[in-house]
Amino acid sequence: MTSALGHIQSLPTWLVGRVAARGRGLVADALAAEGLKLMQHAVLAATAEYGPVAQADLGRRLAVDPKDMVGILNHLQEAGLVLRTPDPADRRKNAVTVTPEGEAVLARCANLAEAANEQLLAPLTPAERDTLMALLTRVHEAPTSF
Repeated sequence: MTSALGHIQSLPTWLVGRVAARGRGLVADALAAEGLKLMQHAVLAATAEYGPVAQADLGRRLAVDPKDMVGILNHLQEAGLVLRTPDPADRRKNAVTVTPEGEAVLARCANLAEAANEQLLAPLTPAERDTLMALLTRVHEAPTSF
């Protein structure tokens, strides 16, 4: 008979959560080399993808509280990675754009994240990595309605 703890640790949700936590830790450590936290990196990437973008829209897209978004953007602007200017369409809003230095940091972060994921998946063969990614993608994209 399996113990209660053994049962929990055998659940796919537990295993996926533990692997995700390890992966987040590896990526977070890698991004720290560029002076960024995970959410700061996500905001920088979203700014590069959607910008110029209203600060409030950026927060909604990433589900970040407006007060938290201000702090994140303050950090990114102080580091010279983004620029906030009045939105030409609505001067009451700030438009956020990524700077050339922000683009360079994103490129370096992409390499750092790749190396962290390489470390995470090191125990697997290339074929096993492909299989894992295909299975995770299927689970992720599966309909959630019951």
